Amino acid sequence: MRGLLAGGALLAAPVALAGGTATQLDQVTVTADRLSDQVDSATVGTVYAGQFENRPLSRPGELLEVVPGLIITQHSGEGKANQYFLRGFNLDHGTDFATWIDDMPVNMPTHAHGQGYSDNNFLVPELVQSIDYRKGPYYPQWGDFSAAGAADIHLRDSFEQNLVQFTGGEYGYGRGLEAGSYQLFGGNVLYGVEGEHYDGAYIKNDNFFNGSVTLRYSKQSDSGSFHLTAMGYSARFDSTDQIPQRAVDEGLVDRLGCFDGGCSDGGKTHRYSFSGGFNRRFGTGELTGSAYALRYKLDLFSDFSYYLLDPVRGDQFEQFDARNVYGGKIAYKQPYALFGFRTLSEAGVQTRYDDIGTVGLYDTEERTRFGTVSQDHVREWSQAVFAETSIELTHWLRATAGLRYDHYDFGVTADDAADSSSGALVNDPANSGHASAGITEPKLTFVAGPFHKTEFFLNLGKGFHSNDGRGTTETEVFDPRYADSHPGATPGDATTHVDKVSALVATRGADLGLRTTIIPHVQFSQSFFILDIDSELTFNGDGGDTSPGDATRRYGTESAVYWKPQEHLVIDADYAYSHSRFRVPQVLDVGSVGFRIPEAATSVFAFGGTYESPLGWFAAARFRYFGPRPLIEDNSVSSHATKVVNLTGGYSFNRQIKIGIQVINALNSKDHDIDYYFASRLTPPGAPNQDPAQGVNSIHFHPIEPTNVRVYVAWYY
Repeated sequence: MRGLLAGGALLAAPVALAGGTATQLDQVTVTADRLSDQVDSATVGTVYAGQFENRPLSRPGELLEVVPGLIITQHSGEGKANQYFLRGFNLDHGTDFATWIDDMPVNMPTHAHGQGYSDNNFLVPELVQSIDYRKGPYYPQWGDFSAAGAADIHLRDSFEQNLVQFTGGEYGYGRGLEAGSYQLFGGNVLYGVEGEHYDGAYIKNDNFFNGSVTLRYSKQSDSGSFHLTAMGYSARFDSTDQIPQRAVDEGLVDRLGCFDGGCSDGGKTHRYSFSGGFNRRFGTGELTGSAYALRYKLDLFSDFSYYLLDPVRGDQFEQFDARNVYGGKIAYKQPYALFGFRTLSEAGVQTRYDDIGTVGLYDTEERTRFGTVSQDHVREWSQAVFAETSIELTHWLRATAGLRYDHYDFGVTADDAADSSSGALVNDPANSGHASAGITEPKLTFVAGPFHKTEFFLNLGKGFHSNDGRGTTETEVFDPRYADSHPGATPGDATTHVDKVSALVATRGADLGLRTTIIPHVQFSQSFFILDIDSELTFNGDGGDTSPGDATRRYGTESAVYWKPQEHLVIDADYAYSHSRFRVPQVLDVGSVGFRIPEAATSVFAFGGTYESPLGWFAAARFRYFGPRPLIEDNSVSSHATKVVNLTGGYSFNRQIKIGIQVINALNSKDHDIDYYFASRLTPPGAPNQDPAQGVNSIHFHPIEPTNVRVYVAWYY
């Protein structure tokens, strides 16, 4: 059993004692025979469905905010992956936060819109059984993208009661869900069908439509269990991306509006997968394995800089990604005695192969292509081996040592050079080729306790994230818009020579933490961390992607508290502070020097309460504070804080009918979901109040939607 968490606070923290018994820190005693039932850090835990089923959510990805200190936001419309912030990282769409669904990865390497792109919109919250989370590079079972943290989402095997639910709300919101399970051949068949539509509060409707289907078969026996899962998700959407603050201030656009070429932004995506997994007793240990295959596609249109790059047709661009992904893992875990000490060892192998048929970047106008910046076929294969051993040195001290090795192979075929006679795309040998890299990651953990219902943890480890595979072979960048702003330019003038990037970027971290229940009915955890990364991926406003930068260091603290003053009331809170800096000075265009990391989260606070009456009434409230962030390296420009309150409440009739209401942004906050600082040019040549050719640096933001009320009715049968 791992530590439990409700809305960011630990519910229980098992502590192993000599002889194989484990005592819950809240004085509930359970029996355990395995070291695997023990927790190795103050920043790991498991959240179960009963703890988040009444949590107010404006989008599925916010389910991951049960991880203390994690912020989920959006800089575009629905249908696009969320933006993640954790431990002083602007994680973009998932670069250093790994997400898995029953051992199937969500993050996409070498993705058209950003490295590690993690789109969780296909999640159906009612089908989730639990979420395991962990922070830091301390666990050899997890590799790429997990330096800041990781979450494993586990689907249900069955329902106690089948469910039909309908939700309706403001701004054209509608959702229908049917989910349930039945027994077949001694196992359980689970199904879920969802359809959703949302126009959004923005002046230009989101026109978001999505549909998803989940079908799962699972079976358990005395010797083990297995599951097979098929999932399908498809969505299409328009979107209002971030807009320039100066345009709002000048009355050129409403804060809920879109600006010029950005008014045709949007896209479509789908994800179809089949996966399976098993665990089985094998000798005196346990053998586990999993495999998956998925087909994925994203076609995304964005415009952040308007007329900066192309003063005639505008700066809209298309990012296209179509791939098949295959992979799996197998591991063996065995307890034994080593020189009289209780020991548990685990070893395993993992592999993943991304066959990226097309990953491309194109110049567009009103979603119509007129130029190709890059178009590549990438084959990316990763292999990993890992091992971990835990040993009880005394009844109060446990040590865990782990080692992981990852190897990556990249094959890139670039088709981004235009034939001078026909204009057709041809193979570009300057950007094609093969590359490979490997990295070794040691891990070490010490756990001391219990001392007066308190445990202490020390975690040390090395991790990594991979870079975009195209960067490992790319030596030239061609800009087809160059001729539009430079009459008489040749193709050579539009070509920039670049250096190849490192395929794998190392991270090194340390955590010092404690957990305690010394105060009755209160559980508390505290951690202090430091994390170095050899190369920071930073957001590029003009291109809508990320690029590698210099090394950085982060340190900070995280706290989580859970209080249960009475049987039906739970109150919880978590706070995180991070100090984030580049290791070397960053020289800005204006000549100043700074060490700040743009968009790096500094302080995060969440507070909430849930009440469930035995008479059927329930209510929940959540407050989230997302502190100011520097938007430029010298901190001369920063964002304001973001504050939002969400509410939910309702009544259950005899466990068969449940009605509820959700109020998103209950206080009608006009804060921003996210802020960026970059150059844009608002007007084409000849227009009134024309911007200079180099554009104007300014804040661009995406506003929180105004108060949004949704009502749902659920029938359980």
